[in-house]
Amino acid sequence: MRMSQLSAESGVAIATIKYYLREGLLHQGEQVAATRAEYDESHLRRLRLIRALLEVGRLPITSIKKVIEAVDDESMSVHDMLGTAHYALSPAVETGEGEEWVAAREQVDHLLTELGWQVYSTAPARDELAQTLVKIRQLGLNTDLTAYAEAAYRLVTDVELDTFPLEGPRDTAVEALVLGTVLYGRAFDALRRLAQESESARRLNVSPRGREGA
Repeated sequence: MRMSQLSAESGVAIATIKYYLREGLLHQGEQVAATRAEYDESHLRRLRLIRALLEVGRLPITSIKKVIEAVDDESMSVHDMLGTAHYALSPAVETGEGEEWVAAREQVDHLLTELGWQVYSTAPARDELAQTLVKIRQLGLNTDLTAYAEAAYRLVTDVELDTFPLEGPRDTAVEALVLGTVLYGRAFDALRRLAQESESARRLNVSPRGREGA
């Protein structure tokens, strides 16, 4: 297909496609004439991935480049490739200092060890969870996250990972991870809040009809 068709099918403007080509985010098409190149399904997949990283993952171009490099590096295992994308999606967290931070990070490490989870020591979610634990402790809340961890693992093993096309093109697998992690994460958070409201109403025998139209 020509660039105009690629643009129409992908929903990405021609000027943007040319920018992705210049930046190396999108691989070059097959040159069939001095001023014309042909593109195929692999270019559509790559554009879908870039859009997912940019629009859903909210990643900067520098981070997108790292993910694309991992996708193109066939020597990198699928696990590490997906890890590159997953780590890129993690919010930036500044590691803390002092006894509170050290204690929280040790609790996270201990929890993962007790659960038998295979997680790299450099996983940014370790620090993210530790930072959250510091806040939980400061507010005097329950810091035992075992039940949350077990629920998260059941969700991942019983539902999420089965939706990742691990045997197909690497672009597609990363796109599914990005969309699943971000969008289903938002959906789960919203459902959790709805469940809290429903259970509160049940336990306190309150009809939710009183807030209709509020």
